[in-house]
Amino acid sequence: MSSNLHGLPDSPCIGVCSTLFDEICKGCGRTAGEVSNWVFLSEEEKRVVWERITREGTAIRFRNDRL
Repeated sequence: MSSNLHGLPDSPCIGVCSTLFDEICKGCGRTAGEVSNWVFLSEEEKRVVWERITREGTAIRFRNDRL
């Protein structure tokens, strides 16, 4: 299912969550706060997060060799 954010998935989550142990999720690149509050963020706030995690590109979501 897609959001109104230019065809992006509803969430950056790829089911590889590490926020119990890491401040930044290794799967999607969001902070623990962003993960837990995602459903409450506005479209603009979500867009800002998507832009940041895409720009950083360090999460498994953005790796070519991902699971």
